Amino acid sequence: MKDDMLLWDETLFKDPEVFELDYVPEQFDHREAQMKSLRFCVRPAIRGARPVNALCMGPPGTGKTTAIIKLFEELEKHTRSVIPVHINCQIAGTRYSIFSKIYKKIFGVTPPSSGISFKHLFDKIANELASRGVVLIVALDDVSYLFPEKEIDHILYTLLRSHESLPGFRAGVIAAHSEPSMKYILDPRVESVFRPEEIMFPHYKRDEIFAILSRRAQLGFYPGVLSQDVLDAVVDLTAESGDLRVGIDLLKRAGMEAERRASRSISEDDVRKAFGSSRFLHLEHAIRSLSRDERALLRIIAEQPEGKAQSGELYSVYREIADAGYTKFYGILRRLEALRLVETSFTGSGMRGRSRIIRLRYDPAEVLARVGL
Repeated sequence: MKDDMLLWDETLFKDPEVFELDYVPEQFDHREAQMKSLRFCVRPAIRGARPVNALCMGPPGTGKTTAIIKLFEELEKHTRSVIPVHINCQIAGTRYSIFSKIYKKIFGVTPPSSGISFKHLFDKIANELASRGVVLIVALDDVSYLFPEKEIDHILYTLLRSHESLPGFRAGVIAAHSEPSMKYILDPRVESVFRPEEIMFPHYKRDEIFAILSRRAQLGFYPGVLSQDVLDAVVDLTAESGDLRVGIDLLKRAGMEAERRASRSISEDDVRKAFGSSRFLHLEHAIRSLSRDERALLRIIAEQPEGKAQSGELYSVYREIADAGYTKFYGILRRLEALRLVETSFTGSGMRGRSRIIRLRYDPAEVLARVGL
């Protein structure tokens, strides 16, 4: 029995890095068609022409980010005529911050945080690219973060129409969008030049989830840690959630639960306990990105009966707490919707039948337990 106990200096994890959500696997399976489409879109850039813009669409955890990163790795390995820049729009959500990251990729240094206008920043980028004869490809990952304040229009306009006044500047965009039901109508001046190739990333099938998680387990755990039956339980829960990231996180947390028991193997009970945290992976990640005012409105929504209320009622409560106008309230509401924390629907009542109901996409108690202030 003692041999079955894990010693204090022993671990089940051969390589814990493979269970991190930003880990990019060397072997990227079950997305061959999507990778082929992305390669087709960037092929003109290799020859010095503007690439075909692309829009990667699909639910969270379906491989969009990994596909873009793998594509950019290939470009940097095989050509010097393209500069690919991957932007996480949850972190860089303004035109200036996005072009600051582009500037850093090109020049190797971060531009001054103040005292430099956007025009000056962009002119340096454009002139450098034109003088070197290279093409810029920008990936806007989680592009819905740019929908509030119409930031996406300003960014796409700058990237895709600047060649009209700056000869030699060539750029293309790959956008990744995780919420197809959340529509955004681009400015007509932008829509006329964006016109992306749409690349769909559907949910992984159960056998694909099994293959991916099985490989992660082989890379990350020592032999004998994860049995076939326990892996099947992880795969079932992952398929139910529809998000591969839940399964990867679940493997990690289940391994930690087993280590907590000083066990040399993971049990199904470890998986069930770990799932209580893993299934709220997106919720916790999204809440961490919120400002104080955004958290305040999310808390107000969670405190409503069944986590839902009409937008007018929410605004009345929020105005008393934040002393803010409707424009700010509406902007925050749109951001919460972009983050897939709330959803809106029209009731058919109110002025012109357009009164909106706002509801949480999670259990209110789970939101209140995490939102803080």
